[in-house]
Amino acid sequence: MRMSPPALPRRAAAEFIGTAALVAVVVGSGIRADSLSQDIGVRLLANAAATALGLGLLIALIGPLSGAHFNPVVTLSEWWSRRHDNRGRDVLVYIAAQLAGAVTGALLAEAMFGRVPGAWATETRSGLHLLLGEAVATAGLVLVVQGLRRIGRPGLAPVAVAGYIGAAIWFTSSGSFANPAATVGRAFSDSFTGIAPASVPAFAAAQLLGMAFGMGLAGVLYGTGPASGEPNPADARRTG
Repeated sequence: MRMSPPALPRRAAAEFIGTAALVAVVVGSGIRADSLSQDIGVRLLANAAATALGLGLLIALIGPLSGAHFNPVVTLSEWWSRRHDNRGRDVLVYIAAQLAGAVTGALLAEAMFGRVPGAWATETRSGLHLLLGEAVATAGLVLVVQGLRRIGRPGLAPVAVAGYIGAAIWFTSSGSFANPAATVGRAFSDSFTGIAPASVPAFAAAQLLGMAFGMGLAGVLYGTGPASGEPNPADARRTG
């Protein structure tokens, strides 16, 4: 018998804490790697490994509470695929919690390494090739999340989603932010993983475009109807 999902405030708290922890892992591991090596390949490898491991653990821990989205594109894509549930308020609350958590996580990482929190990032990330990379990275993430649900294997999310993000950090030109909330948070860290505020809107637009493309791919591969016996969005174990 499936347990009832937690109340919305508790799920929002889980999304806030999970997103904050994820961004702290991303930013903090980038700062640490930058201080230990001048080799950008080594820095990227360390950041990708820490991000994948941290994400997998957070999905496993928080998934039973909120679904462990940590990402507005995951929340929006899940809502759209389940829009018959009419959970519009949940979407707004989740996204607000994710944005607040992302900024908090970036500031926390800065403080942990003795840096002054709140310095804007100066790393400009522009160019069509980077935006294409973001769209591809986000489309793949959405396809993984939707695909796991459609084939009835959401329990694989800690490994599958974390593995995909770890790989996408390497195979996409943008480094696979693939998360509008994390992108906003990383604008508050002038570090290896930061992104200048002026670059955030284009990255977010590319991520939303990638979300739409990923959902289209999922529809082509798995169909557009709801999967039989699919669980409530609040207790599904998946993220992004």
